[in-house]
Order: sequence, then C-alpha cells, then structure tokens
Amino acid sequence: MIDKAQNLVELEAVDFAYAPGAKPILSGLTMRFPRGKVVAVMGGSGCGKTTVLRLIGGQVRAQCGQVSFDGADLGTLGQKDLYAVRRQMGMLFQFGALFTDLSVFDNVAFPLREHSDLPEPMIRDLVLMKLNAVGLRGARDLMPSQISGGMARRVALARAIALDPALLMYDEPFAGLDPISLGLTARLIRSLNDALGATTIIVSHDVNETFQIADYVYFIANGRIAAEGEPEALRASDDPFVRQFVLAEPDGPVPFHYPGPPLAEDFALGDGRA
Repeated sequence: MIDKAQNLVELEAVDFAYAPGAKPILSGLTMRFPRGKVVAVMGGSGCGKTTVLRLIGGQVRAQCGQVSFDGADLGTLGQKDLYAVRRQMGMLFQFGALFTDLSVFDNVAFPLREHSDLPEPMIRDLVLMKLNAVGLRGARDLMPSQISGGMARRVALARAIALDPALLMYDEPFAGLDPISLGLTARLIRSLNDALGATTIIVSHDVNETFQIADYVYFIANGRIAAEGEPEALRASDDPFVRQFVLAEPDGPVPFHYPGPPLAEDFALGDGRA
C-alpha cells in the first residue's frame, strides 16, 4: 500500500452520484496519490475513472467522504480558495481540447496570461521552453488545424505544464494515437513528471503503455477498488477481473452480454412480441 504520509491527493471513503437518488457512480472509494509518483486509474467504460478526476479538480463534490489536496479538504473550500488550488493542477483533456482559434503558442500561453502577472517577454520564454520540452518549439506559429492529432496532444501537454503544477491529470492521453505518437506521449508523461517533481494521475484503458510508466495502478469496478498494486504485481495477478482487463479477454467478471432473458426465450415463436 502507498504510504499515506507522503500523499498529495487523497480520497477517503468517497460516495458520489450525479443526482439525488440516482445510481451511485462511486461507493466508499479510498485512493492515495503520493508526491512525485505516476499513478494510473483504470477500469471499464463508465466505471467512474473520469469522475475521480472531476472530484479532485473540484468540478463536482462528494456526497460522502473526503477529497483532499495537499491537506486541504476540497469539499469545504469556497470558490476563491478552490480556484487557488486549481492553479496547482494541470489537466490534459481527452483529444487535447485546444482552443481552435488560438495558435499553438497562444494555447500554451493562455494559462500564464490568465493566472499570472508575468510580462509578455517572460511568458514568451516560458512558452518556448514548454514547447521545446515536448518537441514542438518550431510549430509555435501554427494553428491547431495545421497539426496532427499526436502533435495536438503534445501541445496540450505543454499547456498543462505551463504553470509548473504540483499535480498533473491526464484523461485518456493515449486515445486515438498512432503507435509512434502513443509511445512518445507516454515517455513524455513520465519524463515531465520526473523533471517537475510532480504527482501524475493517468486515467487510461491502454494497459501496455500505462503499465510501462506507472508506479502504482488502481482498477475500479462498480464504483469500488477492484484491485490495486504495482504494475508487475498486477500482471502476475490471479484475480479474475485483473486478468480479464490486462489480457483483454471478452468475457469474465465484466460480462460480454448485457443482462437479458435467455436466448431461447427471446427467440421463442408465437409469444406475441415484436
């Protein structure tokens, strides 16, 4: 288990549903994200992985339990204090989410202009440094429509690290990437985390790339932690859920077929159903 004393982010017995009386998305969820480490959150579609990121970012609040960042209970913070905490977080959204009407340079400069009083010459130098870190300094004057999907993800990564945040969050950073871009993005995530001394949370379905760069992995199923541990331990696990996910097996604890009546009953003749 992760040493609680070294955690930047903690979720303690968190319950969450998007509406009163609705089916819970998360139930009694406890997670630890230690400083300086890369931690992956994995599981099937709809299991609540992205909701974990939204709770940490303060977009939604838990109905029960506690979500804390660097010792601060996010559920008790007012808007001003929450915004101050968010400035210590960097977020890479699915598919990058660049501002289409801004150049590559201005996309990376955006958080610096919004959240700092730095003079433009200093912002310019910082933006070029961040773009250089992801290999795209030469693309600074291009528009998002002029670059590939893999390059757009790297620009978004440069934007996410613009303020040198303590926490970096990635929502499906490998989705839709070709093998070269996928491997490059994974290595960048690891190297930037280590260079910044940051804490990184990755939500991903990509087992191979995620296991190569993660220090610790949580598997979520039915709103709870189904398994957790270091990547190599999980690869060797005999847990049926872990094996099904890691080996991409079509059936197991997560069934292939949605629950329904027996096949023979559904195809029975003369039952009056359409």
